[in-house]
Amino acid sequence: MLMCLVALALDKNRKFPLVIAANRDEYFERPTESLSWWTPEGGEPAILGGRDLQSGGTWLGLTAQGRLGLITNVRDARLSFDDAPSRGQIVPNWLSAHETVDKFWMRTSIAGYNGFNLIAADFRLGECFWLTNSAAYPRRLERGVYGLSNAALDTPWPKVVSLKNRVLDCVEQASGLDELASQLFHALSVRTLADDSSLPKTGIELDKERQLSAAFIQSSDQTYGTRCSTLVITERVNRYLVTHVLERSFGTNAVELSSRRATIRRWPPRYTSNSPVPARELAAVTQALV
Repeated sequence: MLMCLVALALDKNRKFPLVIAANRDEYFERPTESLSWWTPEGGEPAILGGRDLQSGGTWLGLTAQGRLGLITNVRDARLSFDDAPSRGQIVPNWLSAHETVDKFWMRTSIAGYNGFNLIAADFRLGECFWLTNSAAYPRRLERGVYGLSNAALDTPWPKVVSLKNRVLDCVEQASGLDELASQLFHALSVRTLADDSSLPKTGIELDKERQLSAAFIQSSDQTYGTRCSTLVITERVNRYLVTHVLERSFGTNAVELSSRRATIRRWPPRYTSNSPVPARELAAVTQALV
């Protein structure tokens, strides 16, 4: 139930200082709740994101208080265990944690999860990190464009390289929010398969590896594919910033089922002010488009 393809642009455009484009691939039978505000079982803070209704948790979420998290799995059939805890809980755990990234990583990396990548940001502190339980320590992400799929950060799988390039082009050339969102959704919808010679070797059969090489996935038996495409776009509006979260959900045959959009004013806190932002000014306005 994790994200499977992500490109992240940090401070590459003054008008759009934060841009995330991501696809979540999953079995269509797995119950899911679309983008909304919801409260995890442990209580506050409320999370804006989709929600897995089978094991709980989410693949991408943020809080009004300034944290953001997204997760992908590391695809290695030799190092996957059926009795491992659900990785979908890692994002809510990060969003509700009161500890720094290094302390969170220390306890999470030894908690028995199958392989994962986590983008963990705390914008009140101006920090964004890549964490994985296969590395010795977290890596701070500075200004740039980054890509993730089901291997380490910036592993040059064809769809990762392609999406990073497309996101960079979109961010550099965008003149407005609607144009940028349209171009990013188009980049996430590409169904071109990679050549066999460039496919990674992750321990699964060649035909499945081939099907998973597209940005937008449709399995031949229509049981698995891209369930949703999500954008997080921070836009500078006069003195402040506004963050837009847009989601398109899909069923079998890539049929679009719904489109949702949420807007948070004066978010992220990092780009708004160096002083704490009153909670009342972090009120979110959510609009669902059916």
